[in-house]
Amino acid sequence: MSGFSKFVYYNDELFVESVPLKEIAEEFGTPCYVYSRSALTEAYKEFDAAFTNRDHLICFAVKANSNIAILNLFAQLGSGFDIVSGGELQRVIKAGGDPGKTVFSGVGKTLFEMRMALDANILCFNVESEIELISLNHIAKEMNKIAPVSLRVNPDVDAKTHPYISTGLKENKFGIPTSEAERIYHSAHLYSNIRFVGLDCHIGSQLTKLEPFMQASKKMLNLLKTLQAQNLEIDHLDLGGGLGIRYNDEILPSISDYVSALCTSTHQLKQRLLIEPGRSLVGNAGILLTRIEYLKHTPARNFAIVDAAMNDLMRPALYNAYHEILPVNKNSGEIKNYQIVGPVCETGDFLGHDRNLGLNNGDLLAIMSAGAYGMSMSSNYNSRPRAAEIMVDKNTSHIIRQRETIDQLFSNEHTLSY
Repeated sequence: MSGFSKFVYYNDELFVESVPLKEIAEEFGTPCYVYSRSALTEAYKEFDAAFTNRDHLICFAVKANSNIAILNLFAQLGSGFDIVSGGELQRVIKAGGDPGKTVFSGVGKTLFEMRMALDANILCFNVESEIELISLNHIAKEMNKIAPVSLRVNPDVDAKTHPYISTGLKENKFGIPTSEAERIYHSAHLYSNIRFVGLDCHIGSQLTKLEPFMQASKKMLNLLKTLQAQNLEIDHLDLGGGLGIRYNDEILPSISDYVSALCTSTHQLKQRLLIEPGRSLVGNAGILLTRIEYLKHTPARNFAIVDAAMNDLMRPALYNAYHEILPVNKNSGEIKNYQIVGPVCETGDFLGHDRNLGLNNGDLLAIMSAGAYGMSMSSNYNSRPRAAEIMVDKNTSHIIRQRETIDQLFSNEHTLSY
């Protein structure tokens, strides 16, 4: 699961698979995101193999990394997809993904997005409120369709993660309280164009212990048994995603331990199991490659000012998240304590605080564990073009997203006509 094994030093120079990162910087420029195809493939296969003979579907959470090439790779491996917008649905289709293996989550689906998903014949809508269900039933009736639905239940379980990525507590905006969900399932007859096919929950992201997953699973099983006792048919149980990765010194359950625990807790069920991993598939399979523009020494602090910024990787500024930062070449300057910062005009524009590194102007740095919620959360703040994305397959580098140009940033903007 680490993915780090694909980013290794040979003779003090950092490689991805068999390609020196220095060569990628020379060919494609910086900043750029770099992914290992092998790391992505191995992570997916580890999830898949852990289910052994259990009927299952792995739905990659597209929000973690929505590049077409990465979605296409997972589609070829047999993956389904978890989407949260119509745009993500279009990406899945463009990448060759199967809408029939796609679940649509999110609290604010628009009527336009509902129509789009019904047209595409997706596997399931993960509905998060009763008013959403009413709207979906209305749209499905207009289109003469039956909408497959799973209610996303909020199990009120503390995921013990950053509050911004916790989704399973009763005060969060996500999901439907268990008692309300039971009532809605029992009122299925009121929704002529809805078919209840599943039961769903997701409690948060970057979870480092199995206990919260098991608590949520137990609550979901209790609800499922209650529904089955009242002759309500449920085809699948969706236990969400959220398994964490190692950014620093976290001790984590393995993918196989996580899946085995879910399978063991539901071993008596005949229903298909769905999970929605995102970060754990792509997080450690990618890095952000950046170059030092200036070393700035002040009486208070030493700054390494790099060409990547908070618009390229938002997680440190947004969550105070830690990403390991490695020199691409170990043999450089005197080791000092540095603040790794970008050129954006914000004090919050940092990629790492208090890193002991030996650096020189022009050195390359690798911001590790950036494959998830890196490029997908990037922006054009300060009118900065978004970075290029590169996929490495053994000894070959493929560009999977061209670097934006300045002209592209304002190509859709217009001045007033006087």
